[in-house]
Parts: sequence; structure tokens; C-alpha cells
Amino acid sequence: MLRVEHLTKIYPNGTVALKDVSFEVPDGEFLVVIGLSGSGKSTLLRCINRLIEPTEGKIYWNDVDITAASPAQLRQIRRQIGMIFQQFNLVRRSKVITNVLAGRLGYVNPWLSLLGIWPAEERRRALAALERVGIADKAYERADALSGGQQQRVGIARALMQEPRLILADEPVASLDPVLAHSILQYLEELNKEGVTVICSLHFLDLVHRYATRVIALKQGVKVFEGKPQEIDRQRFKEIYGEEAQEVRAASL
Repeated sequence: MLRVEHLTKIYPNGTVALKDVSFEVPDGEFLVVIGLSGSGKSTLLRCINRLIEPTEGKIYWNDVDITAASPAQLRQIRRQIGMIFQQFNLVRRSKVITNVLAGRLGYVNPWLSLLGIWPAEERRRALAALERVGIADKAYERADALSGGQQQRVGIARALMQEPRLILADEPVASLDPVLAHSILQYLEELNKEGVTVICSLHFLDLVHRYATRVIALKQGVKVFEGKPQEIDRQRFKEIYGEEAQEVRAASL
């Protein structure tokens, strides 16, 4: 169970990215976070694993206070939380398998990993993760030689290496075409069905309706909706996206 309680994030320039946001995520849920660009979606996901430090509020993962965790405790917590980024966040000049192995940095000798020395078992694990996302044949190619969809699969394989109980996916399909978007979300859906909790930020309501078990909507850093995706009717859509966006996107409902 993940619990977010009264979370607020104010950046040094005074921007209020999140304001008093609270919600719970039961184990095994596929929660989608929606809202316009700048609504606080990315900040929320990054606060959960403390890539960004919250200004106020608490975040609990299985009753452990992430916001109060020491560096050593945070390393243990992050082992259980995989992160998938919109722009893939790969070392583009490194081989695909090297990027995937980075998901095991919290489990192996850090000095040996810096030298590129990995146990044979970890390499087998990385190849199995790439096999699962359908690109084992790309293991020894440079990451920047892959298409956008393939690079995102590398990102998923890297997250799988952590054997996560929770995956945070920050707009993982924003730069992909619709066919590739579905293929990536289907991998996340498969993991979710195996018991991995997924929190994913998305833009497009057709994807929300297809994959989400529950939805949270943010507007200017404030939670304005929480419920089932089917509950986002035209009025709710208007509240989340505003009058101008309503005319453009209403056809997706």
C-alpha cells in the first residue's frame, strides 16, 4: 500500500507544483495520473521515490515513511520501486545490456559495476528481461541505434531488473505513435496482472480508459478528481482540462 498524505512541493523559484495532495494506492492497482502539462504529474511521481524532495507532507510505502528515510533506508526502498521515464533516460552510447544491468546497481558491488564487471547471473537476468520485452537480439547494440519504442522497452527491462513491487511510469508513451504506445502499456499491464502496482501518468483519455483501474487528475498542482476512468464524463473533463481543451478532446470520451 502506498499512502500520500498532504503532499506539497514548492520549487525555489516559488512555483507551487503540488498543493496538499492526498491519496492511497492499494497493492496491485494500475493508477493513472492525468492533467495538462505543468499540472504536477511528473513532480508527483518523482516525489514518491524522492528524486525530488517534497516541501511538506508524508509518503508511506508499506507503512515506511519514505519522506523520513535515511540514505541507506532510501536505497532499500528504491530497490522495490522501478522508474520508467518519458525520454527513456538511457546512456545512449552504451550497449543495451549495460543500460539494463544498471537496474541492478542497488544489488551488486558498486566498484565492480563501475568497471563493467557483472556476475554471470546478472547478465543472464538482463538477457531474460530483454527477451521478455522482445528485444533480446538488440542486447549488444548501442542504445542510440534503437528506435524510440525499442528504447522505451530497454527502460522497462531496466526496471524489471529491480524485481520491483511498484513501477512509476512518467508519461512513458508521450513520444511514441499510437501503436507503439499500446505495445508499451501492454507490457505494463502484463506486469500489473502479475501483482506489480503501477502508477502511470498519461495524456490521452483513450489510453486511460483502456488501461487504468483508477484515475487521479491534477490541475495546477491540486487533485481535482479521483475515481474510476468511466466516471470522467464531459463535466469532469471540463473541470480537469478547462474550456478550451474540452472542445479539442471531448471526442475521446
